[in-house]
Amino acid sequence: MKEVLKVKNISKKYQAENGEVEALKDISFSIKEGEFVSLIGPSGCGKSTVLSIIAGLEEKSSGSIEIDGEIGYMLQKDSLLEWLTIYKNALFGLEIRNQKTKENVEYVDNLLKKYNLYEFKDKYPNQLSGGMRQRAALIRTLAIKPKILLLDEAFSALDYQTRIMVTKDIYDILKNEHITTLMVTHDISEAISMSDRVIVLSNRPAVVKEIHKIEFEIENRTPLNCRESPKFSKYFDTIWKGLDVHG
Repeated sequence: MKEVLKVKNISKKYQAENGEVEALKDISFSIKEGEFVSLIGPSGCGKSTVLSIIAGLEEKSSGSIEIDGEIGYMLQKDSLLEWLTIYKNALFGLEIRNQKTKENVEYVDNLLKKYNLYEFKDKYPNQLSGGMRQRAALIRTLAIKPKILLLDEAFSALDYQTRIMVTKDIYDILKNEHITTLMVTHDISEAISMSDRVIVLSNRPAVVKEIHKIEFEIENRTPLNCRESPKFSKYFDTIWKGLDVHG
């Protein structure tokens, strides 16, 4: 599998009132096509800043990024437009990019049908459950056919039970559609259950402290059956010990 994202020696410095603050220091990693990779680390270490820099929303101080293909970005809030129907929300990204071709509209129709939202396409976001809203937001993001998807704490606004079910839904969709994914999360269990690899960042200035390959010998792997595997708690303990959460 070829590498579709290469992050090389990314650093980020801010000017603060008391002088220069170094947030990221020589962050390097790569992601192969079809991989699901999570980025975790202590609160405030700069995980989301890494995503913003990759997405081009924030400037880096030094380093380089190589991206092969279109990027999609999904934030903590689903950001569905409440005055538009689910169908119009799903097509919104195509419209603002002037890409609302017959082929792309058919692709959105197929995604809505495949992931059980087509019958709700004329509903408004406030008429849907939290889980369905996240699926609708993901389909809107996938409508532009991104090669790489960035997820920034995309499930953290949901209650625990909904969150568990939504991670399964989203995981299934991303694997079915062969979307390469980089996810920022503070939830170790979520990272382990969804990822092929977990990248652990240190406290600020953040460096790549550890990279863990996550392997479950499970047929038809899902986030739910990974949590039931004996290997799950071993991964959890190892990653928890590597997290520099105390200073």
